[in-house]
Amino acid sequence: MINTTHLYRCLISRVIFAAAASCLPVVADEPSSSQPIAFVGGQLLDGYETPAIPDGVIVFEGGVITQLGPKAEVDIPLEAEIIDIGGHTILPGLIDNHVHVDLIGHGSYERYYEFLGGTERLLDVMPIAAKQMLRAGVTTALDLGAPFEILTLRERIEGGVIPGPELLISGPWITRVQYDTIPDSYEVVITSPQEAAQKTLELIDRGSDVIKTWEGLTQADYIAVVNAAHSRGVKVHAHLYEPQAIEMAMNAGVDVFQHVGSAGNPPYDETLINTIAHREIPIVQTISHRVWVYPSTQAFPSRLSRAEYREDMPDDIYQEFMASFENFHQLPYFRNAATEIRNSTQSAGQFIRAGARIGVGTDAASPLNTHLEAMWREMSALVDSGMTPLQVISAATKTNAEILGLFGDRGSLEVGKRADLLIVQGNPLEDINTLGNVSVVVKQGDLWFTEGSTIAPVTRAHFFGGGSR
Repeated sequence: MINTTHLYRCLISRVIFAAAASCLPVVADEPSSSQPIAFVGGQLLDGYETPAIPDGVIVFEGGVITQLGPKAEVDIPLEAEIIDIGGHTILPGLIDNHVHVDLIGHGSYERYYEFLGGTERLLDVMPIAAKQMLRAGVTTALDLGAPFEILTLRERIEGGVIPGPELLISGPWITRVQYDTIPDSYEVVITSPQEAAQKTLELIDRGSDVIKTWEGLTQADYIAVVNAAHSRGVKVHAHLYEPQAIEMAMNAGVDVFQHVGSAGNPPYDETLINTIAHREIPIVQTISHRVWVYPSTQAFPSRLSRAEYREDMPDDIYQEFMASFENFHQLPYFRNAATEIRNSTQSAGQFIRAGARIGVGTDAASPLNTHLEAMWREMSALVDSGMTPLQVISAATKTNAEILGLFGDRGSLEVGKRADLLIVQGNPLEDINTLGNVSVVVKQGDLWFTEGSTIAPVTRAHFFGGGSR
């Protein structure tokens, strides 16, 4: 059995690149934080809604961007390792504003948690999700609903034990409704506004970066949660579908609206939409996870048979993962898919047409909506719904960083910011689906090359190849 630590931290050089392609364990030094790296020859998108730089250069050192701009304006240090990315586009690392790292796209929540033994095997599946997110170019992600076992995952990512994005978490959500499908540790069920405020503060003390509210709350509950969270400088993200709940969340000052406009409901009243837009309340719609992913899978079921899933999962998890998709059109999660697809022609684009502040979140990895594909599919769905590719790229980078309060150090390519980068083959401004053709991901200056990358690797880099079996 191949050592999994080497699989996750596999280092390659130009000389041994062919051997590393099969992810044989290689002993090498960790990447030097002092040697600059320069990407040259590609199209550069900086995260703002501004024209691309067609022959751009970006230089980073010690995990921080030191120079960028047109080739003629950048003085590349003599000691820099230069990487030619001609034919590719470089952009900020993507930020997913709604993920679930306990999930891997399994077809049925009920069957999945039964297979995991509740929460007994969460730390077996969470690293799979984390690796897939980073491989897809997601360098920062907000998890909205997981037990506090997720803190162990975050520690392992931060310690370099496993690959993954930087994680912000909500921990368990706050609700008045017992959700029988999931283990109890996923939610905090409250019975009064006083308890809502108390539990909000307890979640923050345990490590919640944001607070998530779920269903069944009263107006007083929302107010109590928001006031308690804001007293600690923490934002509240609300799971919202029904107009009445949206009104209550708006009245209470909830910071971010999740799921609204995802086609589960008919279109909302125009006055409600315009009020949200004028107040600039961030909207994270998660529109792709049923309405786009489901028909795409019907049209091309082989998308579920990608080699990366088999390679990244232990045998028993992979077999269960694949078995869960049998007759997937009959699964409870997709029972109303036909209605939602019809509604989506109006509801998915209504906030875009109103000029609302749009962030990007995927609800990955709900059924069929795997972390490896969720982000580019969500961005593609937003383009289908009325955004331009440049607008949705800015939403998934700059706007998402602003929503999370992280724009000071990421979300755009600027001198002094973190070297969180994504390099894709082709031009996403022409075809947003190009974002699925990931060649290289850079997280805080740490380079990860995908199996299909045609870019020559630097002397020291990480490689996504290999699996955990």
